[in-house]
Amino acid sequence: MKVIVFVKASASSEAGAMPSQELLAAMGKYNEQLVQAGIMQDAAGLQPSAKAVRVRFSGQNRTVINGPFAETKELVAGYWLWEVKSLDEAIEWLKKCPNPMPEDSDVEIRPLIGAEDLGAEFASDLREEEARLGAIVSLQKSTVQPYLFFGGRCEEALEFYKQALYARVGMVVRFNESPEPPPPGMLAPGFESKIMHSEFQVGGMTLMASDGCDDKSQFDGFRLALSVPTEADADRAFHALAAGGKIDMPLVKTFWSPRYGMVTDKFGVGWMVMVPGQRP
Repeated sequence: MKVIVFVKASASSEAGAMPSQELLAAMGKYNEQLVQAGIMQDAAGLQPSAKAVRVRFSGQNRTVINGPFAETKELVAGYWLWEVKSLDEAIEWLKKCPNPMPEDSDVEIRPLIGAEDLGAEFASDLREEEARLGAIVSLQKSTVQPYLFFGGRCEEALEFYKQALYARVGMVVRFNESPEPPPPGMLAPGFESKIMHSEFQVGGMTLMASDGCDDKSQFDGFRLALSVPTEADADRAFHALAAGGKIDMPLVKTFWSPRYGMVTDKFGVGWMVMVPGQRP
């Protein structure tokens, strides 16, 4: 079952007092326990109601009411969203929580309403619509990352991007290090110690890379767009990527960018290097 755990507001939270370093450390350890147990799905603290608004609904009328709001006991200062087996389990976990306020405080556990609670009124078409909306929300949280296959040259490519783009290489796993060996005949001869999976970061973007299972490598139909802060950065990155490769479009000023060019590096990966232009 899912429950939401409300930390009720207090005089100190409504005054905007921030938690002490000791409380932050204790809460950090508690939250880590929740995460390790697979219980916590979300959590956040809330600003005091002085920074909040309410919208009152009355028929067709909507009235905006600015905070602060007087009844502290009716306000919430933070929350957790937990997935637990039962309300009793949630209670046991909450008993382990440090006091979230410097004064006496209340924390409330409220089970979420599930489809099973709505009974016959929740018709099958409504259940299908809820499932559809749930799938949309879930996919909106997904990410898309480039996965590059270098045909046996992955290690060389990682070293190249470390030099050219100051890439930071993270995980590197070779085929002979995998807990599950590849199926017989999947790898080309000599690929046993090649890179099965790796991750490297360029700026704020994480890319994934592999040697693949043979020496075939093709990077057609897409380019990686590299945005850098200054024209000097663009010049340096562009020429570093072009070393051993080819320039497809020299760096020039365009109507959308003060510096833009296209290059294919020596591994066949296409890049667009640019300085973002001013948005209208």
